[in-house]
Amino acid sequence: MPKDIVLEIDNLVFGYKKDELLYNGFSIVLKRGEVCTVVGPSGSGKSTLFELITKELKPISGSIKTKKIAQIYQDPYSSFHHTYSIINQIEDVASVEKMHEYLEKLELNEEFLHKKPFELSGGQLQRCSILRALLMEPDLLMADEPTSALDNIIQLSVMKLLMKFLDKVGILLITHDEDLARWSSDRVIKLAK
Repeated sequence: MPKDIVLEIDNLVFGYKKDELLYNGFSIVLKRGEVCTVVGPSGSGKSTLFELITKELKPISGSIKTKKIAQIYQDPYSSFHHTYSIINQIEDVASVEKMHEYLEKLELNEEFLHKKPFELSGGQLQRCSILRALLMEPDLLMADEPTSALDNIIQLSVMKLLMKFLDKVGILLITHDEDLARWSSDRVIKLAK
């Protein structure tokens, strides 16, 4: 895979039933520095695409090549264990060596990291989730509805924060929000149900 390509899907075919394909000949190339957004109604295969990329599901045919992946999930409260501090959960999966250079960009106070998830607002916790993903030093950042649990003003600020890191990653975003997709993306892929 060329150095700047972080995701390459070629001629993907997948369906839960052989006669009802969600993907039939689907291809995409995503490079570092790009945001590609997948939009579509519930049941159109948006989350399925992520499961195929992370190899939780196996395609019928076609190929998926990726570089190192980190994910940001829709609900930040379910992506952290409620009884451990944020910093403990970050240290479980990533080095915190570069943490200070990210904290300022993410508008995060270091004291938040010593709290438990339920002690933070949804916006603060989602920024912690982004911090954890970035500290994993991915090439591909996959964000599944990362702003849907947040109000509109915080949604916009979280997307702006994510886009500050495009020098390091390519972003594959799933959202129902077509306005957000058009505003933030180099390319929008619309899936039909």
